[in-house]
Amino acid sequence: MENNTVEQKYNKWIVLLSIAIPVVVAVLFKVKLKDFGFNIEPLTFLPPIYATINGITAILLISAVIAIKNGNRKRHELLMKMAIGCSVAFLAMYVAYHMTADSVKYGGEGILKYVYFFILITHIFLSIAIIPLVLVTYVRALASKFDKHRKIAKITFPIWLYVAVTGVIVYLMISPYYV
Repeated sequence: MENNTVEQKYNKWIVLLSIAIPVVVAVLFKVKLKDFGFNIEPLTFLPPIYATINGITAILLISAVIAIKNGNRKRHELLMKMAIGCSVAFLAMYVAYHMTADSVKYGGEGILKYVYFFILITHIFLSIAIIPLVLVTYVRALASKFDKHRKIAKITFPIWLYVAVTGVIVYLMISPYYV
C-alpha cells in the first residue's frame, strides 16, 4: 500500500475519533448507570489507578523521546504504543468511574482554587486537542513519513506530556475531597 493511501485510509478515522471520543465522553460523563436500574457500587477505587496510569504515560512519553534520540526506533515504537494503550485504559476507567459515581467538587480556597481550575480547564481542553494530534502523528509513522511525523511530534509530545502530568496534578489536588 502506498504511503499516501495509508494516510488517506486513516484520515476519516482520525476525524471520526477526534469528534466522537470527546462527545461520547461528555455524554457518558452525565450518564449514571444507577439511573438505568443498574445496582452498581461507585467505582471509587479507580481515580488513583487512572492517575497512576497518567503518570506512567508521562514516563513512557519521555522514555520514547529518549529512545528515538538514541536511534532506537523499535523501542520508541513500543513505548509509544504503550503510551497510547495507557491513554485508552485511562479513558475507559475515567468514564467507568464517572458513570458510577458523582463528580467530586474541589474544596480548596484562595489562590489554590484558581490554580486548580486553571490546571483542570487547560487539561480538559488539551486532552481534547491531543486526540487528533496523537492519531495524525501515529499514522504518519505508520505511513513511514518520518519527516512529517517528526514535525508534528514536536507539537504532539509537549501537549500530551502536559495532559498526562496535569492529570496526576488534578488528582492529587482533588483527592483530599473524595468521600
